[in-house]
Amino acid sequence: MTAPSPAISTRDLTKRYGGTTAVDGLTFEVPSGVVYGFLGPNGAGKTTTMRMLTGLVEPTDGDGFVAGTHCTERRHLVDHIGLLPEEPPLYGELTAREQLQFAADLRDLSWESVEERALGLADSLGLVPDLDRRVDGFSKGMKQKTAFIQTVQHDPDVVFLDEPTSGLDPRAARTLRELIVDLAAADTTVFLSTHILPVVEEIADQVGVLYDGRLVSEGSPADLTAGVGGDGEADLEDAFLELTDEPAAAWG
Repeated sequence: MTAPSPAISTRDLTKRYGGTTAVDGLTFEVPSGVVYGFLGPNGAGKTTTMRMLTGLVEPTDGDGFVAGTHCTERRHLVDHIGLLPEEPPLYGELTAREQLQFAADLRDLSWESVEERALGLADSLGLVPDLDRRVDGFSKGMKQKTAFIQTVQHDPDVVFLDEPTSGLDPRAARTLRELIVDLAAADTTVFLSTHILPVVEEIADQVGVLYDGRLVSEGSPADLTAGVGGDGEADLEDAFLELTDEPAAAWG
């Protein structure tokens, strides 16, 4: 029986800017239907990696494949992915509903084809009463909810999330974590970058730790915490600080 193809795979993926190497020979695979926590200190190369995998930046060397499509083939790649960057692309003059309709239109999808899913997500996140308000009057958390919905309303194969709980109150953050788990359960692969380590420890199936542009460790959260400190009480933060040899302030 043939093993299923990974949802994401890279081979020696590298990005250099002049004399600076932002991502250095990155090689890893992510199976379908998992939450993959992608972690590291500021400046480690996480955002650059996500930008390469989503076709926004071309690699200097190496290869990356997402849902079987090479990361340089952006025209075909966008049909399979959703991307929530740290600064979501929203238009303040639009209402939230218009924003979601616009996002569907950009993908050549009718609003009718995504409306049920979008409104269901809005209901889960408590955004339905505000759908016809302009985005420029939203709080950061409301903008984040809108951006998350537009990222996943077309039911992509792979979702890239950069700090998805930013600006959310505790209740909304919990709901979003549950929605992320639901995505993976429905066979969507979630590539999650965040500084909130307890979130990763709670919901990630696998974790990759990036440091100075290189993948320094990979495994389940339990794998990474095993043996750290020697007392069996280490958490993911302890493991990451040991792996990267960074002061805690570098994760802020």
